[in-house]
Amino acid sequence: MLLRTLAGAALLALAAALAPARAADPIVIGDINTYSGQAAFTGPYRNGAHLALDEINAAGGVLGRPLALVSRDDNGKPEEAVRAAAELVENEKVVALTGTFLSNIGLAVSDFAKQNKILFLASEALSDALTWQRGNRYTFRVRSSTYMQSAMLVEQVAALPARRWAILAPNFEFGHSAVDTFKKLLSAKRPDIEWVAEQYPALGKLDAGPTVEALAAAKPDALFNATFGGDLVRFVRAADDRNFLKGLTVASVLTGQPDFLDPLKDEAPVGWIVTGYPWDQIDTPEHKKFLAAYQAAYHDYPRAGSLSGYTTIKALAAAIAKAQSTDTEKLIVALEGLKVASPLGPIVFRAGDHQSTMGMYVGKIALKDGKGMMTDFFYADGAKYLPSEAEARRLRPAE
Repeated sequence: MLLRTLAGAALLALAAALAPARAADPIVIGDINTYSGQAAFTGPYRNGAHLALDEINAAGGVLGRPLALVSRDDNGKPEEAVRAAAELVENEKVVALTGTFLSNIGLAVSDFAKQNKILFLASEALSDALTWQRGNRYTFRVRSSTYMQSAMLVEQVAALPARRWAILAPNFEFGHSAVDTFKKLLSAKRPDIEWVAEQYPALGKLDAGPTVEALAAAKPDALFNATFGGDLVRFVRAADDRNFLKGLTVASVLTGQPDFLDPLKDEAPVGWIVTGYPWDQIDTPEHKKFLAAYQAAYHDYPRAGSLSGYTTIKALAAAIAKAQSTDTEKLIVALEGLKVASPLGPIVFRAGDHQSTMGMYVGKIALKDGKGMMTDFFYADGAKYLPSEAEARRLRPAE
């Protein structure tokens, strides 16, 4: 009897040794974005995120487990984003939420994260309120905020002679946040500035002709623009038709990103001072490596969305590795002050306001071979365009 028992145990041990090892359960991340309405940005964003996942998993994953990304489309509606967040947390058991493009949606998901004590790493959603006035312990942001990008542009235009400024921005959180900061910072440097006209069309519904005529009636010599996507294309065409842009100084957030510049083709507005991403002209080792990997994976060039998705997943993986855990509170501690490698160089998530120091390229728009491109550009390190962490803490609600 004893011999039969020992033989049986030996057979079981041999079978276990020969059986294929059970794959470790994945660490699941929940992603929410406007895939159906802002595909120019969010399509490349998804590609960038999956490139990062592939690289991480090919190197063994994190904590010996693969990463997995489960995505949901918010359809441009905050209420749908919140429903998606709840489903991801309850049904998919995600360890963190990522994504969001539109600022009003980012704020809605941030509030959900706070109420449900789940980490939210906002990829885009640029409103200052996300990390300042409505910031919370559970929310961090990857991309340069409206304050940072406005400060970059103000630095370039403050010394120019233009004095009569007009405003064009979409009528939602991002547009108002960008305008408020630009006006505040430029007026502080130039008390002689006059703000002569403001137009806030509904997002995606710009009536270009009347908008241009209303701006032109104020006789500005400069314009701050925060429109993007289809609204930007419609505005530029109508402005060209009416000769509105001739001789006008224009400062424009995001317009140098290929996501929004490329659709303009040979109508790209030459001379605009912009923030953006000149993907084909960046000559740093870390960007060359990213560019080669992205082109090999997708046979396409990266957009700013690609950078955002890629860096978001890399940052979250780095936080999990540092925390040696997927526990929310431990991830928050790990992210505060975390330094992460990115295709644009190292970035840091500030402990004071949870804003990353990722910068942007600043330059002018030019035409080459019938296509818009950035020229005379430089990399503006995000850390140089933020208030101190102590000042930022004072902007945040008490927790």
